[in-house]
Amino acid sequence: MSFAKDTKLQILSQPLETTECELAFFSGLINVAGEFDAENKSVSFLTDIPKLYEFTNDITTRLYGKGVGLEIADDIRINKTKYFRVSLPKDFALQMLQDFGIIGQQGELLAGKIDDNLLKDEESKKSYIKGVFLGCATSSIKLSKAKTETTSTGYNVEFVSHSHDFLLEFSLLLAEFGIVTRLVQRKKHFVLYIKESSHICDLLALLGAYDSVLKLQDELALRELRNKINRQTNCLSANITKTVNASLKQVEAIKLISETIGLESLPMELQEIALLRLANPEESLSELQGLTEEKLSRSALNHRLLKIQKIAKTLE
Repeated sequence: MSFAKDTKLQILSQPLETTECELAFFSGLINVAGEFDAENKSVSFLTDIPKLYEFTNDITTRLYGKGVGLEIADDIRINKTKYFRVSLPKDFALQMLQDFGIIGQQGELLAGKIDDNLLKDEESKKSYIKGVFLGCATSSIKLSKAKTETTSTGYNVEFVSHSHDFLLEFSLLLAEFGIVTRLVQRKKHFVLYIKESSHICDLLALLGAYDSVLKLQDELALRELRNKINRQTNCLSANITKTVNASLKQVEAIKLISETIGLESLPMELQEIALLRLANPEESLSELQGLTEEKLSRSALNHRLLKIQKIAKTLE
């Protein structure tokens, strides 16, 4: 199950507190996912989550005395996912659209606008955001199934709509809760997205999806730990390569001196270091330092090795 779908199911597991919250929820949902058939005077929305049908059916039954309809959307199939078309009861469709702030009292379409009359308090605003999230939100987040698993996806939650004006208003609503978004156009659609992981966590908490918050925070910690280990491994690998390359150059210099003027031509302090390096070609400078009889400092040992290399250079 995808991260976004799991989050949506968590939202649907929590009943809305008041009638105002239910109307705000429906307003957000229909604004982004509603389909209007003027000829048949019907209103419906698509979903791949059957539980959303149960959730909305309970609300319309309680508020209007009639439930919503459900049918399989045979004309819609994305990535082999089965979609359902949930339709509002025709007897109350017009009244519902007015109650949801989708059309005005004269029947004029208000789609693309957020009805401020529905968002009078913080809870109704949260309910509206839940409706929008369930109607059009997607996410690129993929959680690691194991600590050793590597995931390459970033952190991204998107809201997709045909209406630029609606997403602009919606971004201002999210900003009231400190959630920063960006609005871009992709082909014929507009996309409002959240990329910062901290703001995604804030959104999930706002929606009441606390299980998703914990899972995302665990994923963030896991990826940070994995990145830290990779950085340390790369650093260690680079240091080993650097040590091996330096040792090879030193051994080559010592062999050149031995084959030309002989190691005995070197001063005694350099002879000792040359023989020590030949006997321990794979040791690091720090490890070689511990093997010297004089207990030389690291800088003194390095200075003598550089002298040997300088002598070899003059013999090339």
